[in-house]
Amino acid sequence: MTELPKILVAPNGARRDKSAHPALPMSIDELVETCLACAAVGAGGVHAHVRDDEGLHSLDAGRYAEVIERLTEALPGWFVQITSETAGRFSAADQRDLIRAMRPKSVSVAVREFLPDTETLPAARETYHWAHDNGVSIQHICYAQDELKRLVGLVEEGIVPGTSHQVQLVLGSYDGSKVSRPEDIEPFIEPMMDLAGRHSFDWMLCAFGREETDCLLRALELGGKARIGFENSLWNKDGTLAKNNAERVAELAGLAGKAGLI
Repeated sequence: MTELPKILVAPNGARRDKSAHPALPMSIDELVETCLACAAVGAGGVHAHVRDDEGLHSLDAGRYAEVIERLTEALPGWFVQITSETAGRFSAADQRDLIRAMRPKSVSVAVREFLPDTETLPAARETYHWAHDNGVSIQHICYAQDELKRLVGLVEEGIVPGTSHQVQLVLGSYDGSKVSRPEDIEPFIEPMMDLAGRHSFDWMLCAFGREETDCLLRALELGGKARIGFENSLWNKDGTLAKNNAERVAELAGLAGKAGLI
């Protein structure tokens, strides 16, 4: 399992478009250009989303394959993660199909989307084990502590195999109904700490809104990693609108470097 980079850029996501920010990458060309700029200022990899011809979120294996090929050529050794996010457009079966078709080195999978009900449990278990046996690293996305507790239960039951796990924790929400606060991180991660000694967790945090930078710095202080970018926040630490994703990465990398966190 390839270790997650300290800083991972999430430049576009599944929902925002250029009406949110003109520098948000939509096409594959724009995504690759953004990744090159972010790599130059401290990002160790990308959490990539692709869009269809209408600009909508896509799970198209061919588009993902092109992104991986182009980034592998331009940035050898750089970490490239695809997403299986459903975004209200796709199903758990679509996610499973993408993972098997792509056999990616890294893919993010939301627990609540991959296992939306008890009926999907057998197929999810089979795919978790297939991925583990075929060198596919799954980063499990948890949007709340109860979802992290659910993941821990899946680990203890052997539904999610192995003893080393990658996790993406999410603070806040797009609509602002859940505020991102640095002080919420320690209580959030407690379920993982309860398995220390038997299981290891390579965990990462992302946060919505203007508190993104402070939350990510706190995650790094606690031994986690940071996912930053326009998928979650468009703003710098001082509340100004960022020029582009590279500006967000540069700010975080600079502050973390000064603090000795990276």
